[in-house]
Amino acid sequence: MKTRKLTVMALTTALAMILSFVESQIPAFVAVPGVKMGLANIAVVFAMYKLGWKEAVLISLIRVVLVSMLFGSIAAMFYSLAGAALSLLGMGLLKKTGKFTEIVVSVAGGILHNIGQIAMASILLETDALKYYLPFLLISGILAGVVIGIVSAVMVKRIAVKL
Repeated sequence: MKTRKLTVMALTTALAMILSFVESQIPAFVAVPGVKMGLANIAVVFAMYKLGWKEAVLISLIRVVLVSMLFGSIAAMFYSLAGAALSLLGMGLLKKTGKFTEIVVSVAGGILHNIGQIAMASILLETDALKYYLPFLLISGILAGVVIGIVSAVMVKRIAVKL
């Protein structure tokens, strides 16, 4: 791996971690527990478009593990890994077609992340009652996905990455 690419990946990972920390300090602005903006996904969507899918997966994986160890818990790590895996798969497939904007890709990622987290929670807690929580999370995933997608699209357009 080129030194320049590794450096950009490290900086993007650091940005994702900083955004995760900042988001953890923001009080909940809705009454639905667990609803977050997913600010770290700005860095992941940016990486997907500027560095590639594999690099975005690596950045996301490192960020989830480190942030969970520093600021979260093992349970939170499992939920985040499940959400990230499904989200990255969907975003990667949509981006690969070349037919969708960063905003659409981000919205799909937000929705799939919430589905992945609910699926993991249902498995770990051995209940399917959590499916009733999904509509609230899907709405938040769409709204957050739009915001994250807009910011990511601006970054992709304005930040040149020479590898």
